[in-house]
Amino acid sequence: MGGSTSGKRVNERTAMQMTAVYSCVRILSEAVAGLPLQFYRYTKDGGKEKAVDHPLYFLLHDEPNPEMTSFVFRETLMTHLLLWGNAYSQIIRNARGEIIALYPLMPDRMTVNRDENGQLYYEYYMNTEDAHTMKGITVRLQPHDVLHIPGLGFDGLVGYSPIAMAKYAIGMAIACEEYGAKFFANGAAPSDVLEHPGTIKDPSRVRESWQSTFGGSANADLKNLQIFFIPLKTAFKSPYSEEVAQMADEQKNNHITTENGKTSVSVSVSEKYMLTIKEAAEYFSIGTKKMRRLAEDNLGRFAVYSGNRYLIIRTKFEKFVDESSVI
Repeated sequence: MGGSTSGKRVNERTAMQMTAVYSCVRILSEAVAGLPLQFYRYTKDGGKEKAVDHPLYFLLHDEPNPEMTSFVFRETLMTHLLLWGNAYSQIIRNARGEIIALYPLMPDRMTVNRDENGQLYYEYYMNTEDAHTMKGITVRLQPHDVLHIPGLGFDGLVGYSPIAMAKYAIGMAIACEEYGAKFFANGAAPSDVLEHPGTIKDPSRVRESWQSTFGGSANADLKNLQIFFIPLKTAFKSPYSEEVAQMADEQKNNHITTENGKTSVSVSVSEKYMLTIKEAAEYFSIGTKKMRRLAEDNLGRFAVYSGNRYLIIRTKFEKFVDESSVI
C-alpha cells in the first residue's frame, strides 16, 4: 500500500490505530456476526422450514472449526472484508468430500491468479504463524477449496482495500495525531529564548532542567521561572498551536461511540445538515422559544417537521440570517 502524501505509511494495521477506523470496523463486524444465521429448505407445498439436519448447518450456525464459534468466524471475515476488501476461508473436506471445517485465511498473504488455461487458482503464503515448519512455503489452492467473499472491485473477482482507497485521508489523520502528541509532549518548544551575559559552563544541565520543569502537556501552563538567573525572552509562539487545538477539537467532536450496545455517531454541529431546535438555538445564539417560533413561521423555508419535532436546515437558515436585518 505504501506511504501517503502526508509522509505516513498507511496499511490495514496502522489504520486500525485510528479510533474512527477501529470503531467502524468493530461496529460493522459485530453487527454482522450477531445476525441470526439459519438454513432453510423448500417444502413440497411451496413453503420453507429450517434445515437443522443439513451438513453445513452446524458449521455456519455453531462452530465452523474447533478453534472458533460462528460469531468469531463471521466477525473475523467481516473485519478482513472491511480492511482488505476480501475475505478468504479454506474449506476442509474429509475423504468423502464432505465439508468438515472452515478456517479464515489472512487476505494480505493470498493472491488470485489464472493459469495458462485461464483457470483461477489461489496462492497462500505460509509463515510461522500458521506452522513453525512451513515458513516461506506457498500453497496453491483450487477455487473449490476456498470460500472467497470479494468486496467492491472492478473485475468482480478481487475486491479493493477500502484502506488503500482512503490512504491519503487516513495518512493525514495519523500525521495530525502524531503532530498533536509530539506538540504536547514537547511542551518546552522553542517559543522562549534563554539569554546569558557570559558563557554557560554546562549548557546540557540548563537544557535538562528546563525540559524537566516545563516539558510536557502537564507543565504547559506553569509560570516561567528564572533558571540560573538567566533572563527569559519570548521569541515566538508556534503558528501551529492553534491548528493543533483545532485538530484536537475536531477529533473530539467527530467520533463514533458505542454504549450499552447502542451506536451513536457524534458530528460537529457546524458540519450537520439539520439541527434540532436546541442545537440551532445554541449554535446561532438565539433563544430556544424564539427559534421554535421561527421554525413554525418558516416551515418549508428552512424548517421541516419530522415526527413530533422541528428540524432546522442549517445552510438555509444561515442564508436567512444573512438576508435579514432583524430576527
